[in-house]
Amino acid sequence: MKNRYFVLLLVLLCGCAGPASLSWRPAERPASGLDEEMDASGFLAFDGSAEVLLQREVALADSAADIVTDDAETQEDNVVLTVQLPDATEPEAPETLAAVAEPVVAAPVAPRYDFPVVENARVQAFIDYYTGPGRRTFSRWLERSGRYLPLMSEIFAEEGLPRDLALLAMIESGFNSNARSWANAVGYWQFLDSTGRLYGLRNDWWRDERRDLEKSTRAAGRYLKDLYSKFDDWYLAVAAYNAGPGTIGRAIRRSDSRDFWQLARGKDLQLETRNYLPKLLAALIISKQPEEYGFDAIRYEQPFRFERVELPQATDLELVARLLDSDYETLKELNPELKRWCTPPGERGYRLRVPPGSASDFAEKYAAIPPQERARYHRYQVRPGDTLGRLAQRHGVAVNDLIALNRIRNPRALKVGQDLILPLQAGVATPLLAEQSSEGDRGSRQSYRVQSGDSLWKIARAHQVSEKDLRLWNRLGWSSLLQPGQTLLVSAPPQRAQLAQVATPAQQRVAYRVKTGDTLWGISRRFGVAAGSIRQWNNLAENHVLQPGETLTLLVTGGRS
Repeated sequence: MKNRYFVLLLVLLCGCAGPASLSWRPAERPASGLDEEMDASGFLAFDGSAEVLLQREVALADSAADIVTDDAETQEDNVVLTVQLPDATEPEAPETLAAVAEPVVAAPVAPRYDFPVVENARVQAFIDYYTGPGRRTFSRWLERSGRYLPLMSEIFAEEGLPRDLALLAMIESGFNSNARSWANAVGYWQFLDSTGRLYGLRNDWWRDERRDLEKSTRAAGRYLKDLYSKFDDWYLAVAAYNAGPGTIGRAIRRSDSRDFWQLARGKDLQLETRNYLPKLLAALIISKQPEEYGFDAIRYEQPFRFERVELPQATDLELVARLLDSDYETLKELNPELKRWCTPPGERGYRLRVPPGSASDFAEKYAAIPPQERARYHRYQVRPGDTLGRLAQRHGVAVNDLIALNRIRNPRALKVGQDLILPLQAGVATPLLAEQSSEGDRGSRQSYRVQSGDSLWKIARAHQVSEKDLRLWNRLGWSSLLQPGQTLLVSAPPQRAQLAQVATPAQQRVAYRVKTGDTLWGISRRFGVAAGSIRQWNNLAENHVLQPGETLTLLVTGGRS
């Protein structure tokens, strides 16, 4: 840390009043709309029924439809996202605790911060952690910030918020759209389904807008602006984003203080919330001057760039990719809110993101495709009397395609009301099969419903796994409390590293050495393969950054090497 005593002397001489002198207000502060209390998990809690709502939220989770990626990077993210450090204590007598203010030293005053920033023992503890044990993961977050932070900051500025506050997404998810908490909070901003719907984010069988970069960021901005309107203090607003406004309001009343650092000294807030703001401040301080903290070799990802095309009806992403001379995996990366293989049925004018420079003649090409050929699959709900044979005959498809596409283990055990995907043309596309396999991973893992009196140690022992694994698989912080009715994953994610490793007779194995400027999308176009296949062949995570000199294994058709 820089010479804090010199800075403190300078602050005193200049008459600075600490965090209050760095306060910030949005240009407009609309009515809050948050008169309802919220519990510590962020659920709207009417009449104090937080536990009931928690059970209801978990029960509503669509385990078959919500895609969960348990890649190595996401698991590492979860470890650092949920780490909780013990309270940093200052030597002081108990009887003077209420009279002594938290030792606070203002960070060097600089125009680069538009959010109030201070350094103290709590903040320094996380600076030490992110530059020490958590360095590898924090480096990856910094790299991802190059892709997502510019757009997030711009949206926050449009909403009248400090641009620096957009870094909160790093603390929430590590800029990972696949992030999911034990309470089924999802996406970059970790919205619960109930809170997301309150701010206009839709979640159904076809899409989850909590994963949409623009929509979720704008919703988070409005939520934070409402919290600031309620508390008139950014530190309290940030704490309320984590714990819920009801929890912060009760802590203020019990402690008779509106100073976050004073609240953090008491026991009215969970350790997770006491650490939440220090995490943000530590991340903000490091990210503004990474070289000074040893992060001098960061390869920032390219900013999130795209164009849009409008689709008048439900359309397969494979068709769009073919018309754009792109690929299915690239469209899924640009549109992570889409859970399925096509845009939502019944929605006219769906605005799909596509690679920059690819949309110029799309409308003309699209218009040439007959409307009945724009969707190759549709959703079907099993009715009494249905069998796979009858469905295959009725729709003119192969029984084996139905079995493969829907991951059916027992063809004779169809259930009334069960959702099936029916191909409208012969054959099943490989990307869709891979996607269905990914979606089925969560359903194939063992789960356990928490009972009254359970402990994490007891559950781990009963299922012959470690407590550490349970925390990792369910993204449980050290201060997270188990709730009766809560569902936990109690088995490891399936191993998918060896998918499609063997070349067919028509393919040959190619070892490609990555060059400066290479991208996965560019390599996939050059060799005529899908970017997702390259990930599978090489066991690459979703946000893997290619490094010059890295060797990739490719299975290419003859003549493309």
